[in-house]
Amino acid sequence: MAVKDSKSEPQSEPPEIAARRRAMALVARARRDELARPIAERWPDHGARALKPVESGLVMLRGRIGGDGAPFNLGEATVTRAVVELPTGERGFAHILGRDGETARLAAIADALWLRRASRGDVETMILAPIAARLAAEAAKTRAETAATRVDFFTLVRGEDAA
Repeated sequence: MAVKDSKSEPQSEPPEIAARRRAMALVARARRDELARPIAERWPDHGARALKPVESGLVMLRGRIGGDGAPFNLGEATVTRAVVELPTGERGFAHILGRDGETARLAAIADALWLRRASRGDVETMILAPIAARLAAEAAKTRAETAATRVDFFTLVRGEDAA
């Protein structure tokens, strides 16, 4: 009986899991005001309670040369974790880089609100869409700055070719 290698065949995940993965990735990269303002305006009485206190700690970052080489320990990063539960039973989780406990708590609340089907559309439009737009704009700016420094070596004229 053959054993499947998880790296050899891409595993497709259910759309619900892929959508939550995207949502959690966006709130993990959100700024505090991108979470605080919409939550305060749209869900001021969300009633989220902490299931665990907000905690900060270290995680080991691992890297691979060329993306597929042998893994090595790159260093450590500070991460803050928050876990909340809404009165309706949805549990939100968040891990963010850094030590900002309030941002982690707000990210967990946004995750819990996203899990509530009645508020998912509002979370997508009021919280996730602006974060995604900011990240796309930042990526486009970085690409433009990088492209401005690009050198096309085939257009350079060598000294002996100029004469």
